[in-house]
Amino acid sequence: MTLNIGIVGTGWFSKVHGDILAETEGVRVAATCGTSMEKANSLASRYPGAKGFDSLTAMLDSERLDAVYLCVPPMAHEGMETELIARGIPFLVEKPLGVDWDGPNKILEQLRRKPVITSVGYHFRYKQSALHLKELLEGQTIGMALGAWMGSMPGVGWWRRQEGSGGQFIEQTTHLVDLLRYVAGEVEEVYAAYGNRIVHEQHEGVTVPDIGTVTLKLSSGAIANISNTCVLPGAVGEVGLSFYTEQGILAWDPDKFEIKNNGVSTSYSSTDNPYVAETLAFLHAVRTGDASRIRSDYADAVRTQAVTCAALESSLTGQSVRIL
Repeated sequence: MTLNIGIVGTGWFSKVHGDILAETEGVRVAATCGTSMEKANSLASRYPGAKGFDSLTAMLDSERLDAVYLCVPPMAHEGMETELIARGIPFLVEKPLGVDWDGPNKILEQLRRKPVITSVGYHFRYKQSALHLKELLEGQTIGMALGAWMGSMPGVGWWRRQEGSGGQFIEQTTHLVDLLRYVAGEVEEVYAAYGNRIVHEQHEGVTVPDIGTVTLKLSSGAIANISNTCVLPGAVGEVGLSFYTEQGILAWDPDKFEIKNNGVSTSYSSTDNPYVAETLAFLHAVRTGDASRIRSDYADAVRTQAVTCAALESSLTGQSVRIL
């Protein structure tokens, strides 16, 4: 049976997911949805037989879809998940789930009343190096962890507005928060300090902080710190998460995984495509009902959202915030 998939959103990530779907056996990109027919039809033209629509409702009314990919900015969900839940259609939604915690939590309540298969685009969980890291940490006591997402400000206008993206920690660094949870356990409390140093003077309409650091207390007793900035020039940056244990340092980034122990360093390259693994796990669940291969469903992702939103609250109040 061929799975017919719809894609909402017409940006770069929609093309990433759409191209993977188009190359997957037994799968067809049947419909695309954008903020205009021009954008929707442009994306649809990449995939034979796909139709473009300018609203989710029109797409769902016209096409019999087995699943939908939601690849929209954080502020633009506008009841999309609610519509899919009501129709019983599985969906994969890109992170973050929104600009706040209340909206995603309401959707989670809807899913509890009417479950459908969900997956959230925390693709780092699907890297083989992340699985290796998780397996090694399960046998060790973590002292602390240090993470960094240091880069430049994305060029899209919505990212620069607090009400559009939620800020860098919610929109981007959330990947590291989620990886921390995945390999080291839940976060109980956060304390954050954010600031505006450079970017607001370089571009008009910037309301997101351009620097920030967050201290996280884990349920295990370990302490982590994750810092981010978007002040760097485009060709400079670093992304990674390192763990400090009695066995040494386990340093992870998207391209490699390094273990440093007693003067010996062992490195593993990481060239696998986690988006492919993420899609195959989701499609397996859609076909069979077996969601065990999905490593981040909506309920789990809400917990990551809670941490990143608590960090924003802490930065505004100057007080530590406990995670509910």
